[in-house]
Amino acid sequence: MSRTTSATSTTRTHSTSPDSADERLRRWRLVLGGGDADGTGRALTGTDAAVDGALTALYGRHPDDRDRDRDGAGRSRTAGLGASAPSVARWLGDIRTYFPVPVVQVVQRDAIDRLGLASLLLEPEMLEAVEPDVHLVGTLLSLREAMPETTGETARAVVRKVVDDLERRLAARTRATLTGALDRSARTARPRHRDIDWDRTIRANLKNYLPEHRTVVPERLVGHGRAARGVRKEVVLCVDQSGSMAASVVHAAVLAAVLASLRTVATRLVVFDTAVVDLTDRLDDPVDVLFGTRLGGGTDINRALAHCQAGITRPADTVVVLISDLYEGGIRDEMLKRVAAMKESGVQFVALLALSDEGTPAHDRDHAAALAALGVPAFACTPDLFPEIMAAALEKRPLPIPA
Repeated sequence: MSRTTSATSTTRTHSTSPDSADERLRRWRLVLGGGDADGTGRALTGTDAAVDGALTALYGRHPDDRDRDRDGAGRSRTAGLGASAPSVARWLGDIRTYFPVPVVQVVQRDAIDRLGLASLLLEPEMLEAVEPDVHLVGTLLSLREAMPETTGETARAVVRKVVDDLERRLAARTRATLTGALDRSARTARPRHRDIDWDRTIRANLKNYLPEHRTVVPERLVGHGRAARGVRKEVVLCVDQSGSMAASVVHAAVLAAVLASLRTVATRLVVFDTAVVDLTDRLDDPVDVLFGTRLGGGTDINRALAHCQAGITRPADTVVVLISDLYEGGIRDEMLKRVAAMKESGVQFVALLALSDEGTPAHDRDHAAALAALGVPAFACTPDLFPEIMAAALEKRPLPIPA
């Protein structure tokens, strides 16, 4: 994110046509920042001046210049946010006034990174002022152990808002896609009479229509087996909770809870760094899942997969999803042998480098290539694509890997 992107997002606060010379000059002035006119000959007034001040507080100087950029008396010569929660909370209120929500979220992230404001998120006043998003949740979870009791409930409320928004976005499509996949996987070509799906049977045999008899000859029956009434598939989500995987952890918690709501899927959620924690018993509430994680630390994928493997009782009906950037701190060869053994036993194994909207992250390319050699391509997946990936895995067909 840059001052340029932020400044050009303020057009909605100005009534001048975006194509006019005055509006173009105004935008350049906001982009350039600096003095009263900054070489453009155009001074800023009113809302524009306030927007410029909010941007200068964050982007007006490099973070390393905070100590150098002072006058002889030690006073700051440029705008800034200061180090108190009240001043930052006021600034957060300003940017929410001037910018749309997606821009606010990115500006907040820049402020936390550039100005070292993470510790201020431990104060309720700050948390009440921020615009919640997945990255903020990741930051809060990483600070959880340092969080004072007075901040805990406010932090949970922030996390709850993000989780609820994600559930509204993802739940319906995930349930519909996976229910369809489970129905298809349960079909049988030799159903009992009461289990025949007549609509699908007729469609499957339309080529056998006999005009003279005005009937279809059903050479192939399509129906549901007895297993359709109970749990048919098992899904194990094995999620790396190292610091770089924060957004993936948040999305995985929400999607695991959605999967757990399907009665025909037995869902397990395992998170790991150098230790392994099974959070399956918390899947009725993704917020509880997230507060059970511990972002940061090392990575031992082999140890996590050993835990998952030990709980598999029906390999042919099990899908294991490893979500990790593959930077293994454990025993590399053992990890690969374990993946190969699970695949050989009939397990469908999926490796996701990330479960987020941010594209492919930095990852261990050697480990990704080694998994690919075992028939397990490793790729990044968005939360919106995840239902399609899972449906393909459940039906044992090729995964729709994004280009």
